[in-house]
Amino acid sequence: MKKWSERWQKLSQKAEEITFLKSIAEEEKDSQAEKEISTTLVQLKKELDDFEFETVLSGEDDTKDAILTIHSGAGGTEAQDWAQMLLRMYTRWVERKGFRYEIIDFLAGEEAGIKSATLEITGEYAYGYLKGESGVHRLVRISPFDANKRRHTSFASIFVYPEIEDNITVEIKDDDLRIETFRASGAGGQHVNKVSSAVRITHLPSGIVVQCQSERSQFRNKENALKVLKSRLYRYYKEEEEKKQERLESQKKKIEWGSQIRSYVFHPYNLVKDHRTNVETTNVQAVMDGEIDRFIRAYLSSKENT
Repeated sequence: MKKWSERWQKLSQKAEEITFLKSIAEEEKDSQAEKEISTTLVQLKKELDDFEFETVLSGEDDTKDAILTIHSGAGGTEAQDWAQMLLRMYTRWVERKGFRYEIIDFLAGEEAGIKSATLEITGEYAYGYLKGESGVHRLVRISPFDANKRRHTSFASIFVYPEIEDNITVEIKDDDLRIETFRASGAGGQHVNKVSSAVRITHLPSGIVVQCQSERSQFRNKENALKVLKSRLYRYYKEEEEKKQERLESQKKKIEWGSQIRSYVFHPYNLVKDHRTNVETTNVQAVMDGEIDRFIRAYLSSKENT
């Protein structure tokens, strides 16, 4: 509560200062000062909008860091290239927010793109911002891999989980785990080809499977895989509880293949549209450069108002 009240006081004080400076500038007819004040006012409005929006992020896990996974859909190289484009979009968004990320698993495609990737995203409200991005993302474009320049539709799925702090207990019994090691694929030289450093962990009761192969050390890969498993199990158990409430509320959508949340159209016109809120933009390039806050805000605000 102290953090919120102090932040509000700073914004209020800044608003009072701008009002005072504006009145002086008007009296002295200082046009240059008025322009500077207008710029400051725009910045204040953005800070206020951010502050107001973060009050929407009041869920139990919203303040936590996030684990985001990307999986390419059916379609081989086309879908794998699309998955890599989404990876770039989210990493650019992370940089724009001033957050940090680490790629803790990465599986390259055969010819181009990626089959899957897992990011650990660190920043205040990282999970709160990203939790609505889970679902299927669809791309429509003229394929750069098609010599006949035909239009293709590609799919990739995004899943977002809150990262669990060490002080939160998620019971994982050794007997419930099947741990396998294998040789990592992709770049890495002789080490990758000769040493079984990649780790795959199967949680037998839930059927959840995670794997990590981005590190050269088997120990580090196992450590990262357990971190992802812990987060996924936490979310899994929470969803089991939510399913009971779902029968009454019928509000929470399952994330399943085909339930696309957003379309990115590069041809025959430019359009990115979120199918849950109908928010759209024709500035496709900006979106692919990480400007996705309009979609994030619209969806989370709509959930708050329902």
